[in-house]
Amino acid sequence: MHDFEYEAPGSLDNAIQLLAKHNGSAKPLAGGTDLIDHIRTRRATPDIVIDIKQIPDLNVLEVTADGLRLGAAVPCYRIYENETIAADYAALADSCRIIGGVQVQSRASVGGNLCNSGPAADSIPSLIALGATAVVAGPTGTRDVPVEDFCTAPGQNVLQPGELLVELKFPPRPTHSGSHYRRFIPRNEMDIAVVGVGASVELDEKCETFVSARVALAAVAPTPLFVTDVGNQLAGQPVNDETIKQAAQTARESISPIDDMRGTKAFRLHLTAVLTERVLKAAVERAKATNAS
Repeated sequence: MHDFEYEAPGSLDNAIQLLAKHNGSAKPLAGGTDLIDHIRTRRATPDIVIDIKQIPDLNVLEVTADGLRLGAAVPCYRIYENETIAADYAALADSCRIIGGVQVQSRASVGGNLCNSGPAADSIPSLIALGATAVVAGPTGTRDVPVEDFCTAPGQNVLQPGELLVELKFPPRPTHSGSHYRRFIPRNEMDIAVVGVGASVELDEKCETFVSARVALAAVAPTPLFVTDVGNQLAGQPVNDETIKQAAQTARESISPIDDMRGTKAFRLHLTAVLTERVLKAAVERAKATNAS
């Protein structure tokens, strides 16, 4: 294990000051489920680890008329155990239920999963599908970044030295809407997606026409991918199997995946169409169930 110093600031300002002071040689720790492993294997060699788990700003979790606020350090279990979030932001809860096991979910955070910026991350497609915005704080103030623009390359993102992800903001959910996340993994012992799909749909009052849709994919590109063509194609179209199948084909045609140890390019192309169709249908059923209630 690489040796490092440890600090646990009690405020956001103190955390930012520590990050700025160490100018890129510090790593923030939320759950630590990725970071500690990276330090152990020397993929990361920080001089100091800054524990942000106890900072109030990073532990906010609330749903109001303005939408959902999710602090960067909130562990997964608090998200899917919240009945309002599980119902209104269902894709997010879907993701949190499958990130590791129960022990991991008690520590791991969606904010940490986003900052790790893996192409196969399970939470990021759901964040994109639900229109989340990342609130980033640094020595010069705060800025908002749409999640679809947050990751820049495998394991890399827009955070600059001294900056910290504070929270994720989600817009209020439309009345007739639903969302879902699903992935395919090669086997239970390898808990990393071959393909992951997150989708959110809004339907008209009769649930017969798509008003809008957002679809995002994992493990098919260097970063999680927001497939805008699918949403553009679905808007204004009837809610039926043929429309959804065509949208799934558009998702397949939007990617250029690679072969790796988890799956081939051909398999990923096939899975993308299959999962997109299934995820869209599940999101539609959730939207219809909301309408029925």
